[in-house]
Amino acid sequence: MDAQLVVIIAGAVLVAAIIGSLLIMRGYSGKFTFDTKNGTKPKASEGEGNTQGLAYKGRFTLLAVGVGAMFATLISKLWSMQMVSSDYYDQLAVSNRTRTVTTSAPRGRILDRNGVELVRNRASLAVTAYRDLADDPVLVRHLANVLGMPYVAVRRNIQDNTEGAQAQHTIATDVRRSTVAYIQEHAGEFTGVYVADRTEREYPYGTLACHVLGYTGTITSEQLQEQEEAEQTEGSIEYRSGDVVGQAGVESRYERLLQGIRGEQTVTIDASGNVTGQVGEVPARAGSDIRLTIDVNIQKACEDGLAYAIEVAHRAGYGNAQCGACVCLDCTNGEILGMASAPTFDPSVFVGGVSSDIWSQLNSEESQNPLLNRAVGGQYMSASTIKAFSALAGLEYGIYSSSRTTNCTGWWTGNGEAYGKYCWNHSGHGPLNLRNGIVYSCDPVFYDIGHDFYYDEENPEGLQEMFRRWGLGSKTGVDLPSEASGRVPDAEWKNEYFSSYSDEDRAWNPGDMTNIVIGQGDILVTPLQMATGYGGIAMNGLEYTPHVFLSAVARDGEGDAYLYNESGTKERLTAEVNDQSELDLVHDALEGVIYEETPSTTAHFTNLPVRVAGKTGTGEKSGQDPYSWFIVYAPADDPKYVVASLVEQGGYGATTSLHAVRHVLGVIYDSPDDAAVSFSDTTR
Repeated sequence: MDAQLVVIIAGAVLVAAIIGSLLIMRGYSGKFTFDTKNGTKPKASEGEGNTQGLAYKGRFTLLAVGVGAMFATLISKLWSMQMVSSDYYDQLAVSNRTRTVTTSAPRGRILDRNGVELVRNRASLAVTAYRDLADDPVLVRHLANVLGMPYVAVRRNIQDNTEGAQAQHTIATDVRRSTVAYIQEHAGEFTGVYVADRTEREYPYGTLACHVLGYTGTITSEQLQEQEEAEQTEGSIEYRSGDVVGQAGVESRYERLLQGIRGEQTVTIDASGNVTGQVGEVPARAGSDIRLTIDVNIQKACEDGLAYAIEVAHRAGYGNAQCGACVCLDCTNGEILGMASAPTFDPSVFVGGVSSDIWSQLNSEESQNPLLNRAVGGQYMSASTIKAFSALAGLEYGIYSSSRTTNCTGWWTGNGEAYGKYCWNHSGHGPLNLRNGIVYSCDPVFYDIGHDFYYDEENPEGLQEMFRRWGLGSKTGVDLPSEASGRVPDAEWKNEYFSSYSDEDRAWNPGDMTNIVIGQGDILVTPLQMATGYGGIAMNGLEYTPHVFLSAVARDGEGDAYLYNESGTKERLTAEVNDQSELDLVHDALEGVIYEETPSTTAHFTNLPVRVAGKTGTGEKSGQDPYSWFIVYAPADDPKYVVASLVEQGGYGATTSLHAVRHVLGVIYDSPDDAAVSFSDTTR
């Protein structure tokens, strides 16, 4: 019988009983008493004095009223619960015996600009169970033997509630199909053990673009704490313990696009909270695929070219060369076509969790910190590659005109004989103007620029201002995590940085200026900063923000749902006050570096179908071999590509890094380098 009908009938009976009792009480009068003693007839005794009968009557009335009120309250509550709020209590009852648990969703794929898969998902099988399976030690031990896992580990995974108390707990992932087949064939022996379809990250090109792509891992307690403290916005993802999230590179930067939408399962539970069945399911939705600006062929060229440059460094006697970076970008829009960093790492080691030994190795100095993306996070002295910007500063502020010359004898004494400095060419270059000072990378020409800036009363830090205008000393804004800012030192910085030193040692002096004007001393840059700056020179001052994101692919796979430039292409005019003639001088000089400085350098570029402009650099660091730089843009007359390479402790720029840059250009223009390797080219 329906519960509501029972309540109605019970309520009616109680009401009738109360009313009947009241009527009976009303029919009994306390005004008359009967005396039947001695067999006499009854006789009335009038009056309503303080008799015993009257006292009983009052008490009984109060009792009846109290009982009636109690029953009335009870009936009202029953009526409210069963008639008015029945749906609410039905829901409570259901919630007491059901739970909603979430299921993981596949992440979106990461593609190159042409749709080639750089990161994809592969099917994986996981063995799972509900937590009550831990109460059967015989079954747990049998399962541990089949999986080849320690009993303690299996039991711990079954009891682990990070995925939710009522969710199926993951015991083992990436289980071999033969093991899964055995469990399914002997289902009677594995009651309560389930096989779940999962997806794991797969990298079809191995370590290729590992620093750009990044890796995934289980969300950390620190990240969960940050989520709790951060203000939740519409559309933000609410993570839970056990979720797999992007931890580096594109996987981290575009987590919101790549992360899928969880599915839901409604399960029934018993009084102990153990799952007894499933009553409903909402399937998970995969994350969005994203396309990068990376071209897989150019990316491979950057990595192969960098590896070849390091090999050349070893052959040239620089055995400490192990690390470096190579960047190729489109200077017409800021798209990064290739970005290499050495040494590399295998992102697949993070799938399913990385061991502590491997994690320590990936972050150790002995292994050269493979997780560091040196293209965006490595900070180095720029060496002579900065001379293009120094020349623009000298021209703009009137420090060094295009017609002025410096007589290079190999030894410069502009700050006094006691503070003399060598040119890298100790034999001297003779008289050179600014254009040829760039071509032959003559240090004394630029020593004069630094010296004159120091003593210029109107613009003593005009050199630093020009560097900053071209983006040095600040982040480029690239859409990759862990970008470094670099450093453009000045008097204020030196005073603060060396605060524990004497006033004399903290003072900014002419030697500091003659150091940074040639890219030595305390100045620090990243390879991406220099590539972006040279892209700005190539584009006559129009410098685009570098980026790796191209578009988010529509969920149906047809077309793009979101493009990078829909939010407005980021660009900045870095040389709006530089006269075009000043930029033309630098363009001409950078082209001269390739085709005039040394025949050995020129030989590597003569068979290309386009002209190239660029600059070498050799950084000096105490106690280490020189750092090798080479940066170019091409075609020189209609720039499209910028390629920058750095090899730590790789020797001279034209000896080592040149080969990385030339290899990338060879792939772009389908014109491999046919010139012999020269170890005698020590140009800077």
